Amino acid sequence: MPEAEAMNEATATNGTHGTHGTHGTHGTAAGVCTEVVLPGKVEPEGLQLRRVPLPVPGAGQVVVRMEATGVSFAEQQMRRGRYYDQPPFPFVPGYDLVGTVQAAGDGVDRALIGTRVAALTKTGGWASHVLLDAADVVEVPEGVGAAEAETAVVNGITAWQMLHRKARVRSGGTVLVHGANGGVGSLLVQLALAAGIRVIGTASARHHDALRALGVTPVDYRTENIPARVRELAPGGVDAVFDHVGGPGLADSWHLLAPGGTLVSYGSAATRDDTGSKQWPVLRLLGRVWMWNALPGGRHAYFFNVWAGRAFSRARFRARLRADLTQVLTALQRGDITATVAARLPLAQAAEALRLAESGTVSGKVVLVP
Repeated sequence: MPEAEAMNEATATNGTHGTHGTHGTHGTAAGVCTEVVLPGKVEPEGLQLRRVPLPVPGAGQVVVRMEATGVSFAEQQMRRGRYYDQPPFPFVPGYDLVGTVQAAGDGVDRALIGTRVAALTKTGGWASHVLLDAADVVEVPEGVGAAEAETAVVNGITAWQMLHRKARVRSGGTVLVHGANGGVGSLLVQLALAAGIRVIGTASARHHDALRALGVTPVDYRTENIPARVRELAPGGVDAVFDHVGGPGLADSWHLLAPGGTLVSYGSAATRDDTGSKQWPVLRLLGRVWMWNALPGGRHAYFFNVWAGRAFSRARFRARLRADLTQVLTALQRGDITATVAARLPLAQAAEALRLAESGTVSGKVVLVP
């Protein structure tokens, strides 16, 4: 790996830059890029900033000049080596981004150059210039800012697909959203409310006023007995539970379902700081899902993975992603959902951004900008 300094710039001319090829952020010199590298299991201050040549698009590819990228729970797990399918160290983190197409390779419509687009990347987004397949970018509607759009990429597509493709809750139903003030949770509750669905949301007390203003019934996960309180609010059970926590409380989520209800598990926040196998928490979740689905009563459980199906049919995966992300961004443009940007920090302050996102003190998404 090219030499780099912890959150200080260092020049590099080659090396591995993530899963999409050469990633980078433009520096002060022409043709030079800067990218944030996760070198191993480190504290946020161990992130490295390095300079590399600008990427050059090949056939079917584009170079996107990053305008906003986000700090998600995935990066919090990755720096601990806890994300179940993260690449080997070192790599450039960054699960998603929004930016403008700067260059295009052969076979790509030149009209795409200068267009603001969004992309789901899994890794590589923490860079101002990112090399992507043109088929993986989705145009951002007019009037939607880069940082605002960024909050709705991985968080929005996760919320949309869990609500509309997995749970399929109808208007008039009731759902329980754990972490209703979080990046995914805040969009999920808004999408549910826009669909005429009643929402009960767990959050710490300081977020309750904001949730009530949206129309959510809040439950304090720190001081209240969540199962007992939810049963008071929905005696017959809820139509869906969206659970990013995992751990022992996942069984409570299952038992709170009404007949025919759906549990959607989409994370294991409870095991973030555990040691040992990073695959085991996910395998344990999958085992529970399989067991619960085998029980009588008509209830269903899913472990949601936004990348599901990509390995079997990339064309189908891309078409679904494009359709659903377009729906989310259009909802943002219409005002059906509101972006919550917790903070905007320069890419060079990725360590501070990661610390802030991990602090649990913010509502919405921490965004990195050039």
